[in-house]
Amino acid sequence: MSKVSKQRKEALAKFDKSKSYSLNEAVNIVKQITYSKFDASVDLNIRLGVDPRKANQMVRGSVTLPHGTGKVVRVLVLCNPDKAQEALDAGADYVGLDEYIQKIKDGWTDIDVVITTPNIMPKVGALGRILGPRGLIKK
Repeated sequence: MSKVSKQRKEALAKFDKSKSYSLNEAVNIVKQITYSKFDASVDLNIRLGVDPRKANQMVRGSVTLPHGTGKVVRVLVLCNPDKAQEALDAGADYVGLDEYIQKIKDGWTDIDVVITTPNIMPKVGALGRILGPRGLIKK
């Protein structure tokens, strides 16, 4: 049997396994017992009281946390010049059309999301082989 480290003994002493904690209490306990120098993950188990065998009680989805992960998302908007200012006001990092299509064909992929208008899709279709494997094209 393996030995329990000193830090693990201290962490186990700070909470009771048999007690159910509220969300705020649990977050405070996790913050107290964390000793790693990186952002660790936390598993959360919630008893919802649903029967997963019944189709109308299936629970699926994802949650976007309010403060995000800290990763900066770089957005490219491919649009006509008349929509360029609107895209910049919405927070796009790069806005253009033909020059960015050519840059992507030449190998430039320093972006995380590509947004386009429906009338530009015939031009963007040629980029599918470049953007598709990177996961930049969503259905």
